[in-house]
Amino acid sequence: MDNQFNFILALPEIVLCILATGILLADAIFKTKDSSLSYTLSLFALVVTTIITLLQWNSGVVGTTFYSQFTIDPLAYLLKVFSYLAVLATLIYSRQYLIERQMVKGGEYYALSLFALLGQMIMISATSMLTVYLGLELMSLALYALIAVRREHLTSIESAMKYYILGSLASGFMLYGMSMVYGATGSVILSDIAQVLQNGQFNQMAFVLGVVFVVGGIAFKLGAAPFHMWIPDVYQGAPTAVTLTIAAAPKLAAFAMALRLLVEPMITLASSWQPMFIILAVLSLAIGNLTAIMQTNFKRMLAYSTISHIGFVFLGLLSGVTDSQLASGAYGSALFYMLTYILTTLASFGVILILSHQGFECEEISDLAGLNKRNPLLAFVILVLMFSLAGIPPFVGFYAKLVVLQSALAAGHITLTVVAILFSLIGAYYYLRVVKTMYFDEPAKDVHIVSNKLDFRSGVLYINGLLILLLGILPGGLLALCVQAIDASLKFPY
Repeated sequence: MDNQFNFILALPEIVLCILATGILLADAIFKTKDSSLSYTLSLFALVVTTIITLLQWNSGVVGTTFYSQFTIDPLAYLLKVFSYLAVLATLIYSRQYLIERQMVKGGEYYALSLFALLGQMIMISATSMLTVYLGLELMSLALYALIAVRREHLTSIESAMKYYILGSLASGFMLYGMSMVYGATGSVILSDIAQVLQNGQFNQMAFVLGVVFVVGGIAFKLGAAPFHMWIPDVYQGAPTAVTLTIAAAPKLAAFAMALRLLVEPMITLASSWQPMFIILAVLSLAIGNLTAIMQTNFKRMLAYSTISHIGFVFLGLLSGVTDSQLASGAYGSALFYMLTYILTTLASFGVILILSHQGFECEEISDLAGLNKRNPLLAFVILVLMFSLAGIPPFVGFYAKLVVLQSALAAGHITLTVVAILFSLIGAYYYLRVVKTMYFDEPAKDVHIVSNKLDFRSGVLYINGLLILLLGILPGGLLALCVQAIDASLKFPY
């Protein structure tokens, strides 16, 4: 009998849980004015966890443990490493912002960020509906608390309440859907569900109804229309440091949840969820791009931009069900799109954090007026980011859109491809408007002078921007890694 409690497979999660708990205790015992100890220990925890994961990945450690509820495969390794890097960059970008707004007195921001990451890691490796829900709730509860961490800020409290209520409702929908799937198939283990579906011995009506609720929960966590209502308000109302925490790494976990719950076990009955993905893709592209045009708040514009990009992710996911030979390429293109979008999101909100200073929040697009005259290098980084999000070559956003559209065409979705291209052209307007504001509008007379001094935070931002350019010129390596991870995951013997 296989070892059903192989703790080595869950070593990164165990180490992160111990270190995050240790950070809480250390902050309570050794109080520092700006929680520098918690910050340093958090970076240390992320580095240690990354090293452990990379060593296991390099050694070829794969397998399933805890009675088929937790698995480690190349897809899990890839998503976890990117999640670590996303949280690491988030903490670095946010450090000065948090200090200036006195949001690090207790150090809870760092501990909650790590516990949210722990929930994401569990979601990424989950091969049971119960494990998926466990990770989802751990991540969500930490994020609810993070949004309200600035307790004296009424807008943040309002955003936290909105996210908590809507998130709880979405979690309830998903849990109800999971219970319906369990009732139809008799199991919560995804490999067992796949076996039952292949045999055809299940209640189809109950199963399809359950899948509808599960897809709704996934769409909410990814921020797809029409389940997008929380994104603009939370992105705008939450402190920018927390907005970045929500906008980056959790999207990777939600993407993994979609793959684990729908693609791997339910691919034989894709006809039950593919039409919903088509509707979600079209609505996200339409609502995201058309509504973003009307926004004057930079964070809110990026929120609607997120919705439109999730439409492309769904387009990639629905393109892999028509032909098994095209599956790895289609899902790999969706994964590539998600990873590159997260890189761009990190830099976009990183710029806002760097431009914000004590007594001033850089949130309006007009706040970027004349930035090229104040800090040409920072303005150029934003130009790279906006061009990439708009899908303009040679930046990685162009290639990410291209491979998703190629997958959709190969799957025969010609109309969807044309729709995606049209809405991308519409979306280019609000990205180019930001560039126009920076380079051609005059800054206000009392505007803050942005320092050209190179520090650790701005250095990370420039590296982030350079990656977006380099991956656009040489995307083959990352795309091949995505396809290999997806292919190994689809063939993994659960």
